[in-house]
Amino acid sequence: MSTLVHEYDWPDRVVVGTVGRPGERTFYLQVRHGTRSTCVALEKEQSVLLAEKMDELLDELSADQNHPVTAPKEVPGELVDEDPLDEPVIEEFRSGAMSLGWDPRTAQILIEAFALEVPEEGDVLGAGEDAADEPSEMLRVRIPVGAARAFAQRTRQVAHAGRPICPLCARPVDPDGHVCNLLDDR
Repeated sequence: MSTLVHEYDWPDRVVVGTVGRPGERTFYLQVRHGTRSTCVALEKEQSVLLAEKMDELLDELSADQNHPVTAPKEVPGELVDEDPLDEPVIEEFRSGAMSLGWDPRTAQILIEAFALEVPEEGDVLGAGEDAADEPSEMLRVRIPVGAARAFAQRTRQVAHAGRPICPLCARPVDPDGHVCNLLDDR
């Protein structure tokens, strides 16, 4: 099976955004170039980890005196993107594995998201089939270092805009109540 690759070099926009209310939000990695766009569903934790690792990679690039590219520490004002996701939000696939790296050929950050392959109920791998086969779809995006810093900042803001975290159990507090609140009321 060959993999359908949604590839973007120098996209107009790369953002993480959400659809739904806190506690029921779906996170999306959305990429647009011109009129073409791709939306990939993510878990909140994937979004947060992607932002953290992107900042770490940018800091490593900046700390390397021999590296030809220096990433900005602060997000350039012209790269701040606070707009909602572009409509319509049409999910191409749900991301499973993701990778983050540096593409020295283009001097850009490389993000790859691979489709989560969930076997249909009752499906059994046949002889010669391997669960590690190539995914059916993937997203490959290359972005400059300034845009990558802006992406990481926005992603953290989006992730933290959800439900507040309980100081007792470190889990999100639902608007309808929370188990730790019930324990405090006894």
